[in-house]
Amino acid sequence: MANTYTLEFEKPLLELETRIATLQAQEDSPKVRDEIAKLEERLERLRQKTYAGLSAWQRTQLARHPKRPHTRDFVRLLFDDFIELHGDRLYGDDPAVVGGLARFEGRGVVVIGHQKGRDTREKIARNFGMPNPEGYRKALRLMRLAEKFAKPVVTFIDTPGAYPGLGAEERGQAEAIARNLVEMATLRTPIITAVIGEGGSGGALAVGLADRVLMFENSVYSVISPEGCAAILWKDASQRERAAEALKITAEDLLELGVIDEIIAEPPGGAHADPEATAAVLGDTLRRHVRQLRKVRIEKLLKRREEKYLSMGALSEK
Repeated sequence: MANTYTLEFEKPLLELETRIATLQAQEDSPKVRDEIAKLEERLERLRQKTYAGLSAWQRTQLARHPKRPHTRDFVRLLFDDFIELHGDRLYGDDPAVVGGLARFEGRGVVVIGHQKGRDTREKIARNFGMPNPEGYRKALRLMRLAEKFAKPVVTFIDTPGAYPGLGAEERGQAEAIARNLVEMATLRTPIITAVIGEGGSGGALAVGLADRVLMFENSVYSVISPEGCAAILWKDASQRERAAEALKITAEDLLELGVIDEIIAEPPGGAHADPEATAAVLGDTLRRHVRQLRKVRIEKLLKRREEKYLSMGALSEK
């Protein structure tokens, strides 16, 4: 799949890829083959160097990449017999949240995730992955279903945040998010969350309170976007790079702070460069954690979940 969207720091890589493609289109000869081999070796070194030293803002850009795999992509690649369920049985259906029943390793699970959309029409239909209250209530309905039938819950986080529109507030956006947090804290079944792109504010946390929180290395998880933070602190959204560093939103930062439990590696170039390989690594990680959590008695699981979140933000003096 050709990459038609190039970030600023990726342009030197694109130049090399273009030169290689131009040589490959020429008449085959030992000299051309040798030149291609040298350029490919140089490209690989540059790619590794570029993606090994990304800033917080550059990782934010990768997390928002339009070709990055979304929830439905991972559902298609990792789960069998997926049956999507719709509606919250209170107001309506929210296309920004997808969820349903599926099989993982031959056993039943409930899968829930944000869905952003690809082209303009789908992005609008999915509200750019920003859920309304009915989206969170749909997610909670599915979680209760998982609890009833003793099925693990797997959630995928990829949202700029909860939708801040007037209608959403009128229908109880804050209450819907708070209700999910309360219910997930005591849900009597294992919960595993993976941050696959953007993890924005309460819109992410409403499906992210889990026994295990995983995060792709080029995803971000934050109480506010870098642009929003910059606009508040410095009255200047262009200070977004400064804000991204200060917010500690990268997987490495959050693992060190104890907010997440594991970082999932991405292929060189990011998840969008090889969605199938990305899904394979995610699948292996989910498989390991699901197996571990299935063995834990529910009372012990709930106690560990409580301790996990009570310990966050605790001050310790050395």
